[in-house]
Amino acid sequence: MVQKYQSPVRVYKHPFELVMAAYERRFPTCHLIPMFVASDVISEEKSDDNSTHKIERRCKLDVDAPRLLKRIAGVDYVYFIQKNSLNRRERTLHIESHNETFSNRVIIHELCCYSVRCSLRIYRSSHYLFYQAHRQKRMLKRLLMLSSQIPKDQHILRFLRARDFNMDKAREILCQSLTWRKQHQVDYLLDTWTSPQVLHDYYTGGWHHHDRDGRPLYILRLGQMDTKGLVRALGEESLLRHVLSINEEGLRRCEENTKVFGRPISCWTCLVDLEGLNMRHLWRPGVKALLRIIEVVEANYPETLGRLLILRAPRVFPVLWTLVSPFIDENTRKKFLIYAGNDYQGPGGLVDYIDKEIIPDFLGGECMCEVPEGGLVPKSLYRTPEELENDDIRLWTETIYQSASVFKGAPHELLIEIIDASSVITWDFDVCKGDVVFNIYHSKRAPQPPKKDPLAAHGITSPGGNNVQLIDKSWQLGQDYSMVESPLTCKEGESVQGSHVTRWPGFYILQWKFHSMPACATTNLPRVDDVLATLQVSSHKCKVMYYTEVLGSEDFSSAEHTLGLGVGSLPGEPNSDPEGPESSTVG
Repeated sequence: MVQKYQSPVRVYKHPFELVMAAYERRFPTCHLIPMFVASDVISEEKSDDNSTHKIERRCKLDVDAPRLLKRIAGVDYVYFIQKNSLNRRERTLHIESHNETFSNRVIIHELCCYSVRCSLRIYRSSHYLFYQAHRQKRMLKRLLMLSSQIPKDQHILRFLRARDFNMDKAREILCQSLTWRKQHQVDYLLDTWTSPQVLHDYYTGGWHHHDRDGRPLYILRLGQMDTKGLVRALGEESLLRHVLSINEEGLRRCEENTKVFGRPISCWTCLVDLEGLNMRHLWRPGVKALLRIIEVVEANYPETLGRLLILRAPRVFPVLWTLVSPFIDENTRKKFLIYAGNDYQGPGGLVDYIDKEIIPDFLGGECMCEVPEGGLVPKSLYRTPEELENDDIRLWTETIYQSASVFKGAPHELLIEIIDASSVITWDFDVCKGDVVFNIYHSKRAPQPPKKDPLAAHGITSPGGNNVQLIDKSWQLGQDYSMVESPLTCKEGESVQGSHVTRWPGFYILQWKFHSMPACATTNLPRVDDVLATLQVSSHKCKVMYYTEVLGSEDFSSAEHTLGLGVGSLPGEPNSDPEGPESSTVG
């Protein structure tokens, strides 16, 4: 995908020679531009009469991004290669730069031309320096936005705490969670999810003020909840979706309370009342649903529970605790406070964590609590197992993204038929596991019907994703089909967006192929990395999550005209404009 950005022409009334002298003072660094950390000369060339001066530098720029994100991404600085060509006779300066950092994913090609025209000397020295800093800062932000998903500092910190600040482990679970949120559109859950009326009437949970530390307080009257009735009436996925919306609301309330109390609040307190808990709550499908909810919440909302107060625990509680405790992280279990009978009313009880004025009335307080009292769900609302299964599948697959497994020797391929030339194929995919090579091919004839899961016959299945192969083994590259884009190697955890403008009608095949490490050319001995890879059970399997869309030639031409996008050049190909000081392509 090529995007062109054009800055307006700026005219300044200062001598060109003065501006050049000021410009050179920014190297190797300049205190007026804090983001410009350092620069090293790669090559330099001057003419005999000193009229022309060409110099190439490697510039080190400070990244305008959260510190925690930079540590997880492994990027403290961004490097650009800048080539300057100064012609003192013609009084012109041509600047060409491109990014070195993230160059395997995003290409930024920037061209600037400064000259003297119409007896007006272009530039003002001090303004020029700040203009350059502002311009490069904009480019850096654009680069970071295109290169990775940028969560908030608080979100990153939760995952770091959950893994005791082990960077590798925190990065792994954070990338998995971001992929999960993207696939299931969790960021939009509060705007799109509407709770069924059954939940409004019989789900005995709700938000209730805050605790003494300013944390949002959520109350769950689990003992009064008809878990069997809710599962039979709604299904497992609807309950999970509702619990996720509660967690998203909790994150939003934490941000609000941070502003109200003037200090960071990143977690909430949960009060669980077990009055009424009995063997009915140990119904196997209900426990199964509970365990799955705990698993999903633990994986994607770590360190969001500040404290869990369990009140009026009955004799049956140890049985339930034995079932669920293995699925709860050890750090989370340390936050549990369990009170039997009326122990919560004495010293060390509720009043130590919640102001007396907001203790709910059903716990002996004076504050009216709007949490529903629950009751038995009428059996007339129960649904058949077939209906629940279909609804669960619909909710779980309710996403624009598809997932696929990629095996060594078995790539995943997607067929797109193009009727009109100059249509645009766009893609957005995440590499969830392993490394893959992304290719795009074109064929004039349609492939045979796809072969799904070709390894299934050998006992190898692909849970969590399908595997489809379209290119017949008898096809020859260059005769039966052709490659229309250079192969792109994508690492685990990367998110890739791009597009291709089709030149011919026909059949286009998007392929995700297992990326094999190249063998060592200098020795026949296996490398350490290769040996370790063979010891891993899942070393021959990758997983991708993708979304594709085709824009018609008419629609794209209209958008191109409206947005001023240039599609006539490849990423990194110069798009010079003699009238403007800046022209950049991002691909």
